Amino acid sequence: MEQIRSSRLNWLLIGLMAVLMAILLAPLGRWLAGEWWSNDYYSHGALAPLVSAFFVWRIIPGLARRPDDRGLLTVGLGTLLYLAALYQRAFHIAALGMILLLAGVVWTYWGWSGVKKMAFPLAFLIFMIPFPFVEVSSLPLSLLTGQIATRIMQSAGLNVTVRGAAVTLPNANLVVGAQCSGVRSIITLFALAAVYAHIVEGSWIRKLLIFLAVLPIAVLGNIMRVSSLLWVANRWGAEAGFTFYHDYSGFVFFGVSFAFLILFAKLLGCSKIRSDL
Repeated sequence: MEQIRSSRLNWLLIGLMAVLMAILLAPLGRWLAGEWWSNDYYSHGALAPLVSAFFVWRIIPGLARRPDDRGLLTVGLGTLLYLAALYQRAFHIAALGMILLLAGVVWTYWGWSGVKKMAFPLAFLIFMIPFPFVEVSSLPLSLLTGQIATRIMQSAGLNVTVRGAAVTLPNANLVVGAQCSGVRSIITLFALAAVYAHIVEGSWIRKLLIFLAVLPIAVLGNIMRVSSLLWVANRWGAEAGFTFYHDYSGFVFFGVSFAFLILFAKLLGCSKIRSDL
């Protein structure tokens, strides 16, 4: 009877803590939901917690409870960071504080070994956070993409000139805007690369190389996409280039970039799914 009461008390405490955390994190949740809905660069953000939850669901059955009070210090630091950032309305920093808080909860309940096993789902939550530098980087990256794509098409014999973001063709005048930066593809490809590197067998250095390969592969793929867009616009006009082709070519070149990333991983010997997942 005493054991049953103790078990009920434990579940009551866990439930109470979950309710308190939900209340504490509600302002951040509202901000994240608004960003995922309105920010084109992070429309995939809602998937990150679901992916993390899936890996947590796979990991928890194999964890043994090893309470460690040292985790309470991390809980306290995460809470302080979260509240301070929330007060300053620095929601992206508050989200990092939330991740630190969750890591502290894991440490307190399952010990340091639990933190190590939960490291990936905790770290993957970073992909749900809309960092301000992402949007800022889109314009310079789009300008660089436009410059390189124009040079490529000039070397192929196309009569095209570029000045800043303005691209001039014989039958069309185009503007390479922030939407041509490829930032959305880069972020999504980084997230997919992280999941792929986690689920395959291989040394940490090989997995790091897979992750680092995302940037050059994604940037090169976007340059090829913009180059082909210039060719389409030159042949069939700006409307054809920026209505049908612009909207659908992104999916094609993203798929090609992801295929090259998988090929690179296989060349590194990282293709077999881990048996412990």
